Amino acid sequence: MRLAPRYLVPALVAAAALICAAVPALRWGLALALPLLAIALWDFLQTGHSLRRNYPLLARIRWMFEWLRPFLYSYVVESDLEGSPFNRDERALVYARAKGNLDSHPMGTELDVYSEEYEWLAHSIVPNGKAREPWRLQIGGPDCKQPYSSALLNISAMSFGSLSARAIEALNKGAALGGFAHDTGEGGISRYHRMHGGDLIWEIGSGYFCCRAKDGSFDPGRFAENAADDQVKMIEVKLSQGAKPGHGGMLPGTKVTPEIAAAREIEAWQDCISPPAHSTFSTPIEMVEWLARLRELSGGKPVGIKLCVGKPHEIMAIGKAMLKTGIYPDFIVVDGAEGGTGAAPAELSNNVGAPLREGLVVMRNMLVGTGLKDRIRLGASGKVHSGAGMAIAFSIGADWCNAARAFMFSLGCVQSMRCHIGDCPTGVATQVSWRQQGLAVNDKAERVARFQHETVEALREIVVSMGLADPWSIGPMDLFQRPNSTLAMPFDRVYDFLKPGELAESPDTTPYARAWKQAQAESFERLG
Repeated sequence: MRLAPRYLVPALVAAAALICAAVPALRWGLALALPLLAIALWDFLQTGHSLRRNYPLLARIRWMFEWLRPFLYSYVVESDLEGSPFNRDERALVYARAKGNLDSHPMGTELDVYSEEYEWLAHSIVPNGKAREPWRLQIGGPDCKQPYSSALLNISAMSFGSLSARAIEALNKGAALGGFAHDTGEGGISRYHRMHGGDLIWEIGSGYFCCRAKDGSFDPGRFAENAADDQVKMIEVKLSQGAKPGHGGMLPGTKVTPEIAAAREIEAWQDCISPPAHSTFSTPIEMVEWLARLRELSGGKPVGIKLCVGKPHEIMAIGKAMLKTGIYPDFIVVDGAEGGTGAAPAELSNNVGAPLREGLVVMRNMLVGTGLKDRIRLGASGKVHSGAGMAIAFSIGADWCNAARAFMFSLGCVQSMRCHIGDCPTGVATQVSWRQQGLAVNDKAERVARFQHETVEALREIVVSMGLADPWSIGPMDLFQRPNSTLAMPFDRVYDFLKPGELAESPDTTPYARAWKQAQAESFERLG
């Protein structure tokens, strides 16, 4: 009688168990054989997995290799230039700078300089060794009573709850050591944000955490109390996030621990809903009027918005609302679709929202084309991790940059892709207390500060090599790209860059003519 393949492995395990039982010297083997037999029996009886039912025990090898696959691929198979969302070379650069190790590279670039993905910044024959450093950026328009002197690289929005308590502590202490800002994320200002006194950018999402009434609406009194804190330097209203634009969320009550509830100023163990849209406004004019109110309630601190660019006519509608009301935010942060998040629907991360460069071009052209760029600062966030990445953002029109995952790497993140599950092995993105024990706050804070300093220093070296006085002098004509392997073009030949006032004065001559006609200050809906 021929044994069916599905029974082969269980039969071998059963035979081994019999042998171990019959031979006294081998009875220790029963401790292994009997559990394996029990698993094989369970696999045969269960109905949830066809492979395990047809191939008891043997099919589990597939699941074992599925579990091992990302680790084997990352550490054994991938080359230095492979891997996503950050390849090994990109992560190694952050690790080296955070640790103070040598970040030089031998034997020239490993990149294919003739591939369509290659790009470069144009250097000068006469480098400018007198480029001043460190640079600071004054954020705050004429209506702002407490402008903020910002670093050129700050920590982007990451909430307590997505990151661990120790990670938040280390980031904020690093910000305090290095003299840069720490964005709270929309999860509110936790006690861990306050422990070391680092400058805070308070992000307010549609859930209005730390300024939320019991019914989930905005509470102006509570906002004024928290905004008055000296540690809070700027207020950032989150309209959308690059990795999941237009997506609200619900934190189930089972995850709303007393500590999370205290940070968000909500009820513990109750479902917490963040709607897709804000309830305080529904039109462009209402939005800018609310921003003005926030600035007044905060005592005149800089107030701005963060968004992933979507429909161009909505960006133009914001511009029209500003021109019509004479009310202007102090800053706008563009979050690229390549930005990170702890968890998001795959379709939103992969298919919705404009990447950082395209988003920056649209926002820059709206601000320049309406003549407002000089009074509204433009921030860039989305996979920024190096001085070169910062320089490219500046060339498109950014005034400063934010980074999130790069600062996570400086904390020790190994890109294990477990953020959404909560079992991060390095203690960065988890609420499990024992997993956080490996994250030593003081040591990691120094790494955070060192990474930021070394990255801004790398930007300075690029500015010097380009013969410029500061990074705001970098223009789109200084960035070259390859449309194909035989052609290279400056960035301003790839995209249109408007002249000051051009959009407001003669919109029909610009590529944004249709979007401008479709935009209206009184509504985000499209005309025509």
